[in-house]
Amino acid sequence: MLTASLLLGLAACASTATQAPRASAPADTTKKPAVASAVPMPAEDVTRYRPVFPAPKAAPAGAPVRPASVPTNQVNAQIEQRLRDQAYTNQNVKYAQGYRILVYLGLERDQVMAIRRSIIGRYPEETDYITFKSPVYRLYIGDYLTKLEAARALAKLRGLAPKLELESTQVLLNKNP
Repeated sequence: MLTASLLLGLAACASTATQAPRASAPADTTKKPAVASAVPMPAEDVTRYRPVFPAPKAAPAGAPVRPASVPTNQVNAQIEQRLRDQAYTNQNVKYAQGYRILVYLGLERDQVMAIRRSIIGRYPEETDYITFKSPVYRLYIGDYLTKLEAARALAKLRGLAPKLELESTQVLLNKNP
């Protein structure tokens, strides 16, 4: 009973209170840009917030100078053995994924041999590969591990062949037997 009379009393008070007139548009709460003054304001001094580090200690005279970031005594015997094993394994790897330049693709053997002679005559250090799948001859140049190396070689070979293309393929690593 008490709660019902309390609610009626609050409702009566709320209905008799004066109400403020309602605005038709909401109040503008956006931040207005400051008016630019003729004299620019100096930037705030933040030097007091910057960290200060002590100067490094000078090395005694005659001591070897060594950069601080070079670790010492980090390779132990077990790691050295693993590195030797990995190097031995890597010596037996013959092929890797890389790029070759397709210089010629056509039907004429004389033309593929002429292009090969002109390229090898100018760049004898390049390796050439001629493949024949009846009736098509293909002439590939080089064994490049990265696309950047292959693109540089392709730029060198421009003008020696009518059409050059990079092809992703397996390349020979250890050319020396």
